Amino acid sequence: MPTYSARPADIEKNWVLIDAEGLVLGRLAAIIAARLRGKHKPSFTPHMDMGDYVIVVNAGKVALTGRKLENKKYYRHTGYPGGIKSRTARQILEGKHPERLVMKAVQRMLPGGPLSRQQLTHLRVYNGSDHPHAPQKPEVLDIAAWNKKNTRSG
Repeated sequence: MPTYSARPADIEKNWVLIDAEGLVLGRLAAIIAARLRGKHKPSFTPHMDMGDYVIVVNAGKVALTGRKLENKKYYRHTGYPGGIKSRTARQILEGKHPERLVMKAVQRMLPGGPLSRQQLTHLRVYNGSDHPHAPQKPEVLDIAAWNKKNTRSG
């Protein structure tokens, strides 16, 4: 029996809405990365863009476990000698664009390459609860109900 390989005509993309309020960042990013790649579908083909479009709201209210708010650092480089800069996760969450924390976590969960960069464009992350994708009628995923470890408890 030959191995099944999906064709572009066979691919069906859905829209998924995830509320990130109170969810643990790493677990959320792993679930989003799997959805973007399409690994939840029985017809998953690794070299095809089979994933769904994912909308994440309330990204600024995501939770981190342990002391990651103070200890986890995100580095960037200005391009000049000695120009490395770092910010903690707390500084990013309290800053102007807290949705970048979720974007970076999902980006790092995907394998590197042109296909992953294309799949990352199907991710929309918003700081508040409003999003302009209501006409797409996204299906709501309640990740908090899947496992009690997906939410941050006291």
